[in-house]
Amino acid sequence: MSRLEARFRELKAAGRGGFVPFVSCCDPDPETFETLLAGLPGAGADVIEIGVPFTDPAADGPSIQASGGRALKAGATLRRALEIVKRFRAKDPTTPIVLMGYFNPIYRMGCEAFAAAAKDAGVDGLITVDLPPEEEEELRVPIQAAGIDIVRLIAPTTDDARLPYVLKHASGFIYYVSVAGITGTKTPTIESIEAATARVRRHTDLPLAVGFGIRTAKLAGAVSRVADAAVVGTAVVERVAANLDGEGRAKPGLVDDVLALVRELAAGVRESA
Repeated sequence: MSRLEARFRELKAAGRGGFVPFVSCCDPDPETFETLLAGLPGAGADVIEIGVPFTDPAADGPSIQASGGRALKAGATLRRALEIVKRFRAKDPTTPIVLMGYFNPIYRMGCEAFAAAAKDAGVDGLITVDLPPEEEEELRVPIQAAGIDIVRLIAPTTDDARLPYVLKHASGFIYYVSVAGITGTKTPTIESIEAATARVRRHTDLPLAVGFGIRTAKLAGAVSRVADAAVVGTAVVERVAANLDGEGRAKPGLVDDVLALVRELAAGVRESA
């Protein structure tokens, strides 16, 4: 059983939804990021989504783009992300880690080499936002062979005719993008999420996580009641940005302040059960 499957089973047995924070690898610098990452499980993260910064982040809104830009300036690379995950995994054998990123860095590393390195590091799931199912076999085959889950993105524009095709090789969980467009720029209604999750559940038994536009503990809690998990990214990276000095360096209280927000969001999910 994969770590993702085990975690969602635990959540179901506990009668609650999960909380998934998104953080950009190496934002604002590698050392601060590793300290933050290590603190996320204790602050209430059930699954952690790590963004691998890329120079052309087409799916990301302004805040996450800025976060990725800071990370790239600080030396973020795909290989560095895997090294950080490996160190995290040595201390935390249970919290699932999902990498979110773009295909170009993986392609440059080589799909088979990446799959092997990701397995060795302890990565549990992969979201490749710019790689459609029609073109993914080169990556999918080695990733599945490595036992890493392929987490599919489902958008409001994904119709019922396409859903079975998109879901065909999915595993771990399904990530439902709650609004059309880029991250963090719109806020979904709980009614729209209820309708969307009901529609997707007719096509799959995999857990559903909902993200894009979820910023508050109240909305995260409401989402976790109708889905299996709530994903929050923009609010988290904005809290990182709020704790930088005029030179873009981390202020002393950055990690504590970001973890305080994570605790607040996680509490909103737990208290909604």
